[in-house]
This record gives sequence, structure tokens and C-alpha cells, in this order.
Amino acid sequence: INFLILFSCKWRIVSAMQNTTLCYLEHQHQYLMLLRNKKKHDINKQKWIGIGGHLLEKETPDECVQREFTEETGLTLLDYKLRGLVTFISDEYETVQMWLYTASKFEGKLKPCDEGELHWIDIDNIQSLNLWEGDLKFLELIKKPTPFFTMKLSYQGERLVEYKVQFH
Repeated sequence: INFLILFSCKWRIVSAMQNTTLCYLEHQHQYLMLLRNKKKHDINKQKWIGIGGHLLEKETPDECVQREFTEETGLTLLDYKLRGLVTFISDEYETVQMWLYTASKFEGKLKPCDEGELHWIDIDNIQSLNLWEGDLKFLELIKKPTPFFTMKLSYQGERLVEYKVQFH
């Protein structure tokens, strides 16, 4: 939902949606995954996710994914590709729009993450992890060379109740 607000005779669009990024770095048929187990109040507590975070004011999704990846892993992405835009709707949380990336080249040394444990996980074993149900939908798409997509994932609690995807 966007709202138009009048400030000093200038119109401005204010989004009621959070914007985040998430990146799956692939190396030797493994993804670098984060087990979110260190923050006390965490929507992703005890879930496995890719690497990412919230966009800062005046930051682009590309800038955000690079910054978050380096902050959380110590690694610098040398290439990355925007694969999709995922909208999460929930009956418990604010709506989130997530810019989804993949990458395969990086430099640096992996460092401990203050949000959880980082592990290289074989891509064929990802589905056995404790993931959000909807994550399996986009993880299946990014394993192959699919076109850019938009996706809607609607949840009631932790249960996925609606899934839509559109390829562009």
C-alpha cells in the first residue's frame, strides 16, 4: 500500500512495506546459508535463510545486498544477479518485499556472523533444513536459469496459504 503525503507543497510516496534483500551464494554446488539462532526476537528464529537484510534510507537493492553480504559474512560479492522480487504477506507481520539475488563469485575470508551460524549446505540437501515453506518455492526456481520473476507468498502464522508466481 502506498500513501501520498503532502510535505511543504510537494507530493511524496511513502511505502507501508519493508524492503529487504536476500542472496544465495553458490560455490561447489553448495549455498552459503545462515541458521538464525542468535537474536532474541527474530521472525526467522531457528530458520535457515540466505544472506541479506533491510534496505537503508537512500540505498538501492544492489547496494544493500553488497553491504549486508559483507557485514554478515566478511565476503565481498564479485558478481550477483537479481533473480526475482518476492512479496511476503502475513497475518502476524508487516508486509515485506524482498529483492532476491544469486551469486557465484566472491573474495575474502568467511567470518562469524552475529545473527547466526553460517554453513555451506549442499544444494540437494536444502529442502531437509528448517525453512519457511515459501522459500522452497523460490529456491526451486533459482536452481535453474529461469527468467526474472515476481512472487507472492501469503502466510497464516507459519503456514503458506497462497503462492503465485509470474515470469517476466
